[in-house]
Amino acid sequence: MRRNNVILKDETGAIPILLVPYFLLFSKFWSLAVLSLTWLAYDWNTHSQGGRRSAWVRNWTLWKYFQNYFPIKLVKTHDLSPKHNYIIANHPHGVFSFGAFINFATEATGIARIFPSITPFVGTLEGIFWIPIVREYVMSMGVCPVSRSALKYLLTQKGSGNAVVIVVGGAAEALLCRPGTSTLILKQRKGFVKLALKTGAYLVPSYSFGENEVFNQETFPEGTWLGLFQKTLQKTVKKILGLNFCIFHGRGFTRGSWGFLPFNQPVTTVVGEPLPIPKIERPNQKTVDKYHALYISALRKLFDQHKVEYGLPETQELTII
Repeated sequence: MRRNNVILKDETGAIPILLVPYFLLFSKFWSLAVLSLTWLAYDWNTHSQGGRRSAWVRNWTLWKYFQNYFPIKLVKTHDLSPKHNYIIANHPHGVFSFGAFINFATEATGIARIFPSITPFVGTLEGIFWIPIVREYVMSMGVCPVSRSALKYLLTQKGSGNAVVIVVGGAAEALLCRPGTSTLILKQRKGFVKLALKTGAYLVPSYSFGENEVFNQETFPEGTWLGLFQKTLQKTVKKILGLNFCIFHGRGFTRGSWGFLPFNQPVTTVVGEPLPIPKIERPNQKTVDKYHALYISALRKLFDQHKVEYGLPETQELTII
């Protein structure tokens, strides 16, 4: 995986592939496994070409309950014209990116009403689409692979009014999320800017205030056996699954108890002003760096304008590494 690129290569798809021989050889449901694999092979390109979104799934009542639990809110600062396509870059990743999921992959906060004539697609790891049945579910929500081919297709082959949502910091940023922090992995993440230049898609900064507050993350001191165990486990999971592993906890079923439910802290995703981007088929590094710097400036402005309103102190600074 290239460090300066937000378009990720994912190894998690290896999991279902490794399990296939088991279901085929040792399960009495081997015929269902064969049918699932046959359909997957036949329908292989669909998830990279816009998928099959379902208004019914996106409007499930379940999502409204989920949204009200925190609660989660979507705030618009500027209109998005359906005459253009957009890359909405979302920050921070948090542990599970609840804000990005509820606001853009469901209609719980009314994105179709807030941004009329805009069709959102949420980018996620490609390995999910290697799993039969699961891929149908995530496609129905407007989720797509965060790969160059899939994102470029949405931004160039499906007309205008499309918005791909990318959580730029990726899973690596999850290791940095803690209550009261505002640290982003962004300095070398320039793939989304290059994609915007190649497609002419406008860049839109968005920040989910409160995303880092919904879980407490545990980091054990270096030099202790717990710290050594944690570091070893993180390296092992990263090597085998291509994922970053963090130890976190939230609340239990009763207030004040310990558990793995997220804390019901407000999460507000503020969508900023679109940054016009010229379409350049082969942008050089100087041009990419220029628009990357402009994007960071716009993101800092958005953060500073809204941080106090959504629970952060005036002195809080956005740290970009």
